[in-house]
Amino acid sequence: MSDAKSTVPFGFKDVGPEEKPALVKDIFSSVAHRYDLMNDLMSFRVHRLWKDEFVAWLNPQPGMSVLDVAGGTGDIAARIDHRVRAKGGEAMITVCDASLPMIEQGLTRGDGENLLWLCGDAERLPVASSSHDAYTIAFGIRNATHLDRVLAEAYRVLKPGGRFLCLEFSKVDVPGLDRLYDLYSFSVLPRLGEIVAGDGAAYRYLAESIRRFPGKRIFAAAIAREGFGQVKYRNLSGGIAAMHSGWKL
Repeated sequence: MSDAKSTVPFGFKDVGPEEKPALVKDIFSSVAHRYDLMNDLMSFRVHRLWKDEFVAWLNPQPGMSVLDVAGGTGDIAARIDHRVRAKGGEAMITVCDASLPMIEQGLTRGDGENLLWLCGDAERLPVASSSHDAYTIAFGIRNATHLDRVLAEAYRVLKPGGRFLCLEFSKVDVPGLDRLYDLYSFSVLPRLGEIVAGDGAAYRYLAESIRRFPGKRIFAAAIAREGFGQVKYRNLSGGIAAMHSGWKL
């Protein structure tokens, strides 16, 4: 997305770029109290396997400084912390999210005591340049108003040789699965969101935002345009989700 655009996607709607951040914040504030439960229910707990695979690909090491952006309630950051501690060491892990209610929910989880928490915008991170060994973002980048700004900020805050790693919903590659996935996304998810989280519209937005996010190759090209090298991606569950990796040169 470029600054020249007068509108940006918000689900299947187009809104002014100045409107979108508040709309996204409202969604996550609304569902924060049931966010983790909804993730389990709507994915049949498969999101846990995706996140485990994501952290395994990162392969965090003791002594690393990791910034987890759009980190929500801290489930990625907690996984990184547990993995490093299993190796007998510690890492400096910061969770950054634009939604204060999501952070407050994360602080109640019981596994965030070793994490640093920061409320901030992915397009204007309150973080020093060249300060982190790894930047992770899971299921958050598609909510950005300006994708290029988020990627530029990721590049800025990473040390030379630092790793960018993104986990995001993607385009289904398996024939037949795509139709079932669409039926589930638009018929079941909003109803489930209404019953469990009290906000069906938030989960309709989820399904719509996935469809408007760039495909894997287009997203990989956007990462490379911001200066990252060795850009790669891996499919998960037939393309329902995908991981993208790049390195700051």
